[in-house]
Amino acid sequence: MSQLSSRHLLGIKDITAEDIQLIFETADNFKEVLNRPIKKVPSLRDITIANIFFENSTRTKLSFELAEKRLSADVVNFSSSNSSVKKGETLIDTVNNILSMKVDMVVMRHSSPGAPHFLSRNIKANIVNAGDGTHEHPTQALLDAFSIREKLGDVAGKKVAIIGDILHSRVALSNIFCLQKLGAEVMVCGPITLLPKHIASLGVKIEYDIQKALEWCDVANILRIQLERQQIKYFPSLREYSLFYGVNKKMLDRLDKEIVIMHPGPINRGVELNSDVADSEHSIILHQVENGVAIRMAVLYLLAGVR
Repeated sequence: MSQLSSRHLLGIKDITAEDIQLIFETADNFKEVLNRPIKKVPSLRDITIANIFFENSTRTKLSFELAEKRLSADVVNFSSSNSSVKKGETLIDTVNNILSMKVDMVVMRHSSPGAPHFLSRNIKANIVNAGDGTHEHPTQALLDAFSIREKLGDVAGKKVAIIGDILHSRVALSNIFCLQKLGAEVMVCGPITLLPKHIASLGVKIEYDIQKALEWCDVANILRIQLERQQIKYFPSLREYSLFYGVNKKMLDRLDKEIVIMHPGPINRGVELNSDVADSEHSIILHQVENGVAIRMAVLYLLAGVR
């Protein structure tokens, strides 16, 4: 069996294009499993996985949990809001206590960038990063690229515009790394206040006019405005943001081609995306959610092989 080059999935930056292709091929097989009447395989029945979430999550947490159960793993769920972390327990102590219960793999979301990397140097279990602060969200980038491959046949040579709040997004960084490793061209588009200062050093195009970005791209991946991460005001109001950067059906009708619309969710309808676009034939948003389970099954299965 082919193996991943790393025993953890900490970020897209740390894995190779070959790793990504292997994950995609494995996810193809698991997608077939998910479409069967019995959607379960015994692949990880000897493995115990702990989902440790220090930040709120709906889609990612559900998707990982479903992936683990489809693989017949034993699953332990941990939420920091009702744990001893509230009493001052450290991250290492929390995780070591969980691992002493013979856990093999940890899926972790944390508000601090680099938390999964820190953990991987201090504990023996495989670590999967389910989002660390504004740094990376590798499985989201993998499912996004997998969805593009499914829709357009290949990622190589495609033009992908990432639009919106790039500054506070972990999805944007992982997507840039993933798309570039697979041979796509990437553009970022948004208000100047929501683009990181050194974003050009990543080899992406920069555009401030959303109509021009839509004309350039084959795929528009539209990001949520992350108000919960913004300590200061980056634009006058949501209404003004929507006026200048919200994607609506009229904008797509002006294009002389069909483009694919993506969104990692949750959508702020009427802000970055109108319902007439989110629910249109251009949109593959629900396919992204469906593909998330297959991709996460593939990641967990392959990591179990390099334990």
